[in-house]
Amino acid sequence: MAKERPPLEEMTLRQLRKVASVYGVSRYSRMRKSQLLAAIQEIERSKVSPSQSFSLEAQETVEAAKFELGQEDRTGGTLVDVDEGIGDLPDGYGESRIVLMPRDPQWAYAYWDVPNEHKEELRRQGGQQLALRIYDVTDINLEYQSPHSIQEYPCDELAREWYLPVPVSDRDYVIDIGYRCANGRWLVLARSAPVHVPPVYPSDWIEDVFITVNFEEDLRGKTFYELVPPAKKAAAAANGNPIYDQIFGLAESAEAQRVAGSLFGSMQHVPGSVTPEQAISSYVFASGVGMWAVPTVSGLTMSGVGMSGVGFSASAVPMRPRKFWLIADAELIVYGATEPDATVTIGGRPIKLNPDGTFRFQMSFQDGLIDYPIMAVAADGEQTRSIHMKFNRETPSRNTNTKEEAVLKWLS
Repeated sequence: MAKERPPLEEMTLRQLRKVASVYGVSRYSRMRKSQLLAAIQEIERSKVSPSQSFSLEAQETVEAAKFELGQEDRTGGTLVDVDEGIGDLPDGYGESRIVLMPRDPQWAYAYWDVPNEHKEELRRQGGQQLALRIYDVTDINLEYQSPHSIQEYPCDELAREWYLPVPVSDRDYVIDIGYRCANGRWLVLARSAPVHVPPVYPSDWIEDVFITVNFEEDLRGKTFYELVPPAKKAAAAANGNPIYDQIFGLAESAEAQRVAGSLFGSMQHVPGSVTPEQAISSYVFASGVGMWAVPTVSGLTMSGVGMSGVGFSASAVPMRPRKFWLIADAELIVYGATEPDATVTIGGRPIKLNPDGTFRFQMSFQDGLIDYPIMAVAADGEQTRSIHMKFNRETPSRNTNTKEEAVLKWLS
């Protein structure tokens, strides 16, 4: 036999929501308890059919009984008014804060909370356009080093969240929200903590570790085993051997400089971080010996042969370790110009024009079709110009790895 339904006034908020669901009350999940009670009572007063009323009451009783667990109330009170003193969530918490989270290797999600007072303060300092800036901070500290790359996206003043395309996957990123000034200054409202965007390609790192933990031990704040990528393990092992450092340290420096002329290599080295000798590419010399032919104080090369040597036989080239790696990706850049007071959209998204009417839009170019209709509308709205462009990328194969994932191999 179904338990008799308690009076509406004695029901909890959850029970009232169940009754409201049966009655078909619109938006009942967003109502306060007093609002739910009034809505349900209004519906019950409007009932005209006794049979229908009895049927609905029986159904309400069954639904409400699902949440009666039969537990003893040790507090001595009731749960009727447990949520009466709870206020509504505030619109903001008075502190400028932004959070960046990767959604997948191609897209990231950012949300923020910035008080209007903070925005007004920066606008008085010259801030004009609210924007988001995402920085590539892989292996650097943004407090005193320049980021590898910067992407800027204008956003709406009323927005509280935004989706952003990730320039290159498997990298660390930080996002700023702030104002861009007319003179090019950047005024920061808030900055996020660095986050790592996962790679597009699957990882080949497999490591199973089994540890024994005492069942009764307090595990809070304790680390029993730390997983270390294979590349970092090899680097740590090499750094722990002084003989290895003495013999092959310079060879590894030369190998690291092989990418000095590439885009990625230019990102990795800040001015003054390497010596002039290390800055010489291993491909400078026609003999191919590279850094092994860098002159020392004694006038001999690292291989013991003077710079005037006519060459080397195959057996004269010493054995050396090499960490070979490759990263490659693509970015799509759309640029153009129109009247400075016109409105330009790319794929329906408004683009900020420079004072001379030029514009430039840059994004990650991943596999698949990108459909970009571009339209310019005159300031009076009476004239339009448009162009429709489609871009298609295909990556038939990928055998890449980052510098950190490179495994040391011996070559002769």
